[in-house]
Order: sequence, then structure tokens, then C-alpha cells
Amino acid sequence: MKFFILAVIAAIFLIGSLAEASSDSSKNITVNLGFSQFPKDYTCSGMNTSPQIEISGLNDVSNVTSLAMILEDIDVPNGTFTHWVIWNLPPVNVIPGDIPNVANVTTPIKAVQGKNGAGKIGYIGPCPPPGKPHRYFLRVYGLDRMLDLMPGSNRSALENS
Repeated sequence: MKFFILAVIAAIFLIGSLAEASSDSSKNITVNLGFSQFPKDYTCSGMNTSPQIEISGLNDVSNVTSLAMILEDIDVPNGTFTHWVIWNLPPVNVIPGDIPNVANVTTPIKAVQGKNGAGKIGYIGPCPPPGKPHRYFLRVYGLDRMLDLMPGSNRSALENS
């Protein structure tokens, strides 16, 4: 079974909250996962570990204090499934892979994670049923502050912070 990324959106916003975006914020920012379909290790059929994420151009955007990310599958029958919610990442060029599924991450990078669509903390890999490939969107937000959001919060709480 293949897990395709038909679209990866790098929505980089320099904002005070996730709901408001600056009009010129994504000019020089690129996000690269290094694949166009999920390798088995990043899926429920493999190791179910988070992939490495490369971000370039952050140096061209001022005032980025932290990053937040949301990984979602928009092709599930009942709407959108959230695979990963993570925030308070430092604004680095490489987010390492294999981030442990704990609320307060200390290694390999410092971050805070919330609950995914299965109600569990951290990353949960793609696991679509056989048939039409699913599309996965990675949204990366550059924030002008660290978020004061309780570890284990859900996507809605992140988006409203």
C-alpha cells in the first residue's frame, strides 16, 4: 500500500496567533520532507515515526521565535484527520525525525505536542484504507512568541491560541 503526499502545504505565517497571517510571510520559506509519498517507516505499516522536516528561508523572516506544525489528512470520509500537532519548536532549519510521542519533548529537539485525531499525544503515521490515495497537508507556522498552551492540548486549542 502506498501513502502519497499529493500536496504538501508549507503555510508559514509570522503571526501572534494561528488565526491571522501576514500577507508577505511565505515569500522565501520552503518546507521539504524529502519524499513525495510516505516511506513505510513513517506509516502505521512501519515504525510509525515522524519524518525529518527541512525548513529553509527562516533567516529571511524576522521575529520568528517559535514554530508550530499541523499534519493532516483531508481525504478521510468524515472530514479531516489530524496526524500531528506540535508547537514551541525552535526556528531551526531541520526538525529531526523520530520525535518521541510525549507531551513535553526534550530530545532530539525541544517542543510541546498535543493530541492527534486518535486522541493520543504526538505523531501518528498515515494509515488510509485501500483505494484512492490520500492527500496530506503539513502546515508550518512561524510565530512571534512561544505559546502558553497546556501540553496535550488538541488542534483546536492550538489554532485558537
